[in-house]
Amino acid sequence: MAKRGRDIEYSSHSEREMEFTTSCIIFLLFSFLFSLLILVRSLTRKSNQKQLPPGPKAHFLIGNLMEIGQNLHQSLAKLAESYGPIMTLKLGQMTSIVISSPSMAKEVLQTHDQVLCDRTFPDVATVYNHHKVALAWLPVCDLWRTLRKLCNNHMFSHKSLDSSYIIRHKVIQHLVADVRKSAAKGDTIDIERLVFSTTLDMLSNMIFSIDLSSKYSNIHKWGQDFKETVWGIMEEAGGLNIGDFFPILKKMDLQGCRKRMMVHMNKFLDIIDEMIEKRMKEPKLGEDIDMLQNFLNLAKESEDPKFDLQLIKHLILVLFPAGTDTTTSTVEWAMAELLRNPKMLSKAKTELKEVIGEDMEMKESDYLRLPFLQAIIKETLRLHPPAPLLLPHKAKHDTEIIGGFEIPKNAQLLVNVWKIGRDKSVWEDADLFKPERFLGLGSKVDYKGRDFELIPFGSGRRICPGLPLATKMVHWILGSLIHSFHWRLEDGIKPETLNMEEKVGLTLVMAHPPKAIPFNQ
Repeated sequence: MAKRGRDIEYSSHSEREMEFTTSCIIFLLFSFLFSLLILVRSLTRKSNQKQLPPGPKAHFLIGNLMEIGQNLHQSLAKLAESYGPIMTLKLGQMTSIVISSPSMAKEVLQTHDQVLCDRTFPDVATVYNHHKVALAWLPVCDLWRTLRKLCNNHMFSHKSLDSSYIIRHKVIQHLVADVRKSAAKGDTIDIERLVFSTTLDMLSNMIFSIDLSSKYSNIHKWGQDFKETVWGIMEEAGGLNIGDFFPILKKMDLQGCRKRMMVHMNKFLDIIDEMIEKRMKEPKLGEDIDMLQNFLNLAKESEDPKFDLQLIKHLILVLFPAGTDTTTSTVEWAMAELLRNPKMLSKAKTELKEVIGEDMEMKESDYLRLPFLQAIIKETLRLHPPAPLLLPHKAKHDTEIIGGFEIPKNAQLLVNVWKIGRDKSVWEDADLFKPERFLGLGSKVDYKGRDFELIPFGSGRRICPGLPLATKMVHWILGSLIHSFHWRLEDGIKPETLNMEEKVGLTLVMAHPPKAIPFNQ
């Protein structure tokens, strides 16, 4: 099968920041031609802006772009300290309303959800018209409802997840067996890659009935750099692209963002095409069918002309990056926090031993009996939410919210869940990792969209549809790693010196993934 693109070199974090700065300078050189037009528009809107939430003064043409950095969630958090839990930023030609408190998040995601539920999407999402068929970027419409119903009824329902339990169990057994081999040899383990391979095999078996990680399969030679491809998609979709702030520059693709995204998407679409082509020739029959076969059967039976192979391909294209990267980052951050806090790791291990038994394997449903393990996951999601900024919402029309502030039509809304999770007015010792805060009365606080001080997966109609599966996977993987082995950091690294620097795309991952040595006592 012909490939759609060629591999390209990846820019480093600093190079990307330099590209963005250079692009801003290029824009300023072109800006004189358009300055009069923009000036006139800004003057006509001046009266309306008086109703906007407060914010820093916008510079001519570029707005507040020079006041944000590569880690956008951190820049917005610092600005919120000065301008409050709801503020207005002018990012180039885009008006952005930034939400940084539980009460304001509730206004946007629940009280006014119906009119603030659409999406703004990055320019890179337009590659192969992905934005027109992808659940993540679609506005609330009939097609969005069809895809959402498909997720809720055929992918992440209790019945569907129960039927795929044996798949997840098999992959967890592989995980423990692999770590046991490393423990016997005294090998160091890259936790990020270990968890990613496990998550990838869970999803690929549930969708395609095969292992896609290079560890268990040699079917696809590109499997070895699958994680880099996933991160590439997340980085481009969540990165700062000058074309997103100045629409007139989109076609120029000054930073090469769209070009890189096309290469990443090619790799996914090639494998999806291959799987669909093979399945069309040899369909799965009977009760033992996977998600792909279920999608194909539904498409064949559906009377909706939009439910076709193109829709299925792009649905799968969303599932893999979202499912693998977010689960991996959550387990990775949790393990890092526990390695930094050996007493908490010991406490978690003791709970698992007492509830499950020292020589017994952890089952998927066991996490419901493990309050401290649940508290560890909640605390990890509070400090290190998979998506530090929820996917941006968009206002369908002018909307007045609490405080008399007006959100103008087509404004982008950014909910900074990273800042909300570290809000000192909400959380005691907000910057410290303290799972105990979620025990006792704190155990009532959950991350399923009802408690707005902890909304790592969003809330309202745009809440992550894969939450039921993610909850099972994260607890089972982390619990199995803690229960089956003792852990220590690789030689020369002390717990208090573990590097917790962040790296951000659409998701929040560790810039320096931890490596640890498993052992038995």
